[in-house]
Amino acid sequence: MTQEILAHPWFGTWIAVLIAVPLALLVHRVGGLVLRRITRPAPAVHAMVVNIQPAGRLVLPLVALLLVFQAAPDDLRFIGSVRHLNGLLLIAAATWLIVRAISGFADGVLAQHPSDVADNLQARRVLTQTRVLARTAMSVVLVAGGAMMLMTFPGARQVGASLLASAGVIGIVAGLAAKPVFSNLIAGLQIALAQPIRIDDVLVVEGEWGRVEEITGTFVVLKIWDERRLVLPLTYFIEKPFQNWTRHSAQLLGSVFIYLDYGMPLAPLRAEVERIVKAAPEWDGRFFNLRVTDATERTMQVRVLCTAATSGLAFDLRCSVREGLIEFMQREYPQHLPKMRVEADPAMAAPAPAQGHQGPAAA
Repeated sequence: MTQEILAHPWFGTWIAVLIAVPLALLVHRVGGLVLRRITRPAPAVHAMVVNIQPAGRLVLPLVALLLVFQAAPDDLRFIGSVRHLNGLLLIAAATWLIVRAISGFADGVLAQHPSDVADNLQARRVLTQTRVLARTAMSVVLVAGGAMMLMTFPGARQVGASLLASAGVIGIVAGLAAKPVFSNLIAGLQIALAQPIRIDDVLVVEGEWGRVEEITGTFVVLKIWDERRLVLPLTYFIEKPFQNWTRHSAQLLGSVFIYLDYGMPLAPLRAEVERIVKAAPEWDGRFFNLRVTDATERTMQVRVLCTAATSGLAFDLRCSVREGLIEFMQREYPQHLPKMRVEADPAMAAPAPAQGHQGPAAA
């Protein structure tokens, strides 16, 4: 029995496998510890090293097996199928490793730029670029890995070559069908690099006010103020206009419009605006004023400007100023609230003299 085992054609190969796989795992263990210690000063690279450890535990033994099977004699039974299977597993594991490396590096970059701070403009810029570029890169790696696995099959290569050689119309149709995919891919790269929008930006899109909640490889999720979600393709933000209230800064200038009668004095109104704004916790102390911005045949339009640190605070401040002015007018100057004047013609308004009944003259 022992002689039969020793004489088996695969005996030497299996011995090499039993040596190569534990050795590869030992290299993975030692190399992982060394890389973790070396990369500790670089958080992004360190996070990448930590994230690829599970995939590395699979890639290194497969590489060792590939070397063993390539060194094995070509006349071994089933050696071709074993090499093919090992190659497929190695491509899949390498694809997994690269995807995890991209994901880990992105997580490390994001950990260095927390977005839960008051002034998070730079953090949101890095967050958007990192997420979009990482997802785009992972998509490309997955597609490339799948294509490489298909190319290992001779039949798939022949079918692909025949289609490319004889089906020009099919190529055109496929190109048209893939146009939205490539358009979104290019739009994602443009958004990541030019950054017309970022995560947590405040936008007004299609008449809706909301914050950018998520940017994926194909669409953007906008969280509307009333908890609805508006989903838009990436190409929308490249091809159509929209408002970005936090493009360069979260600070906003809020406006409040009040319509008053012409008899309303402006001095007490300015004093009341100053009192309301300075007492409001939402005001950031930069600027406020009151101006008459329009005059119609019935009322004058009074505009109040005031600043706040964010769009949400600006909205609350505008509401506070509006409510305070209305309450002030109702309490102090109710006679100067907008009213409809109707002036009648004096001649038409005077009552006609009463005419008494004249009877027959007295005898």
